Amino acid sequence: MQTSQKKKISDGSRRFGDQPMQYQESYSFPPIQNIDVGSQGTHLSAMTYDQYCTLESSSEISACPVHNSPSTASSSPNECVVSQPNSQSYHSDLQDSSENTSGSPGSESYVTHKLRELETAMLGPDSDNLDMYNMTAMPGPNQIVSEAEKWKFLVEMMSRGDLKEALCTCALAIANSDMFTVEWLMSELRQMVSVTGEPIQRLGAYMLEGLVARLASSGSSIYKALRCKEPAGADLLSYMHLLYEVCPYFKFGYMSANGAIADAVKDEISVHIIDFQIAQGSQWVTLLQALAARPGGPPHIRITGIDDSTSAYARGGGLDIVGKRLLKLAESYKVPFEFHAAGVSASEIQVENLGIQPGEAVVVNFALTLHHLPDGSVGTQNHRDRLLRLVKSLSPKVVTLIEQESNTSTVPFFARFVETLNYYQAIFESIDVTLPREHKERINVEQHCLAREVVNIIACEGAERVERHEHLGKWISRFEMAGFTPYPLSSFVNFTIKTLLQNYSEKYTLEERDGALFLGWMNRPLVAACAWR
Repeated sequence: MQTSQKKKISDGSRRFGDQPMQYQESYSFPPIQNIDVGSQGTHLSAMTYDQYCTLESSSEISACPVHNSPSTASSSPNECVVSQPNSQSYHSDLQDSSENTSGSPGSESYVTHKLRELETAMLGPDSDNLDMYNMTAMPGPNQIVSEAEKWKFLVEMMSRGDLKEALCTCALAIANSDMFTVEWLMSELRQMVSVTGEPIQRLGAYMLEGLVARLASSGSSIYKALRCKEPAGADLLSYMHLLYEVCPYFKFGYMSANGAIADAVKDEISVHIIDFQIAQGSQWVTLLQALAARPGGPPHIRITGIDDSTSAYARGGGLDIVGKRLLKLAESYKVPFEFHAAGVSASEIQVENLGIQPGEAVVVNFALTLHHLPDGSVGTQNHRDRLLRLVKSLSPKVVTLIEQESNTSTVPFFARFVETLNYYQAIFESIDVTLPREHKERINVEQHCLAREVVNIIACEGAERVERHEHLGKWISRFEMAGFTPYPLSSFVNFTIKTLLQNYSEKYTLEERDGALFLGWMNRPLVAACAWR
């Protein structure tokens, strides 16, 4: 196999033993040099990292997985492809084994037979009915007879061209500190991923980048590196807006929250909305419109906005920009309005930062923000639960929650990798339907709006891992412990969102359960929205 050629990629639908073993003529293994296994963990040196980086931009900054170049992740003249034969004894063993492919007439090959044994040992006799990606993808040390058997397993796996399987196997090898296998798989995976290919290939490029970054550096330097070559703020804002338009995820969340808020304050004359991640303030455009048309006239609206660094960079300034924009909009709708910018982060907020005034109805909005707050698993302080208790002390009319339906907070690395792969594969597939693959901005949208999240989840640990999603069931437990009770979403909200989804692919799904709405892609829930009081 020539290293400059892309491997054939399957869609992940095939399982172990679906087809006979097919040996390639020149599977070669990278040297184990530049690997440092010490008390601080396993790291790839800068040289090895440069060999395995999947994006051209990464070569500009040592140990820095920056997703800025709209290049493919395939081999290029500037990339170092590890393909030098250096395991001659293994190749001899492999050749000997491959020659012994016949038993009695009609029997399966020796290699296929041994792989089926490995499959049975790994997955059980009913393996054909199991989802491989919910399980360990590669046999562990107690399930492998020898190193030769392991490499037969790996070579057969790669011959299927199943990128998803190969990524999971590489992550498992990292979890097991099997660095020889990691290096070889990374050299093979580099030929399979592409930021301009199929959805799984594009996501695979960023997943592989995350694995490389996990080995190459500490979480702190990784996350700083990811931000060191961001696009200009205006460009980033345009990418964020394009993602907002091509996928209904944000609109779904905002419409769900606004519906609950409008219902809760329908009889109020003074409303104070506290938005814990106001971003560009886009959520409040439709709410101001709705309140302006309220029978009897609109209430007085005051919004307290809490900022985040990414949004501030994209807008090119502080929250005063958002405040002026919303004030101008409110004036056009003849809605009494004022804006207050809280000068602290969500994790540091105190009651005195919120400017609560007597006689106003308090509304709190958590839109895709609580998962950024560390909980007790990160440090001594549980900011998530502390903040919910603080909000409860305000006696709000309603609290709205929008969160990604994923579990990446406290689960071990390999399970987190598989969850991230499955979750973001659905996201990338939904983008592929709406945004043509040849669209010049699609790569920028995926790199700057999604890839950094992916790499952060995979590469970082401790306080540096800021993308810590939880399933809705966990959020329900947190809200109930803080003393909240569910605030049912109205049937009108459900109807409005169904109308919204008519403008998008029929593969989007809407489900109502546990007092919440779930927006999904092909029945995979991706975003959950609910309300509390």
